[in-house]
Amino acid sequence: MPRRRPSALRSELPVRLPRRRRYPLIDRLSGSCTADLRRLARTRFGPEATEEAFWHWKALAHGPLRYLADPFAGPDCGISECGCNGAGFRDHLEAVLHALPRKSARELRARVRALDERILTRAEVIPAAGPDAPWWRDML
Repeated sequence: MPRRRPSALRSELPVRLPRRRRYPLIDRLSGSCTADLRRLARTRFGPEATEEAFWHWKALAHGPLRYLADPFAGPDCGISECGCNGAGFRDHLEAVLHALPRKSARELRARVRALDERILTRAEVIPAAGPDAPWWRDML
């Protein structure tokens, strides 16, 4: 019986197209931190949930000022349980920071802190319940 050529075998395989990412990877993170985020995405938070939260928080930090001044002018639906408001995304990032190992959490915390500082410098008044309270819940 003659041997089949590898190209003939490969032509019978189904074509698998790579799935396109909805949200970009978080830039300037090490490979170990990215691997830890992937591990958490598989076990706890779901695929691309952290990238989505970071992308929305970054969009809020770099977006128009009216989103900071008036939360109802932003791209959310106004329902806090929905998770599409800025505070929900920041809460998710906070949960991820507590679930990551120390070194990876330190890396991601530096990126999130830079966005927090940008939001705080752009916003004029941040009402907060106290100094230890998460300020993003009262603001957004």
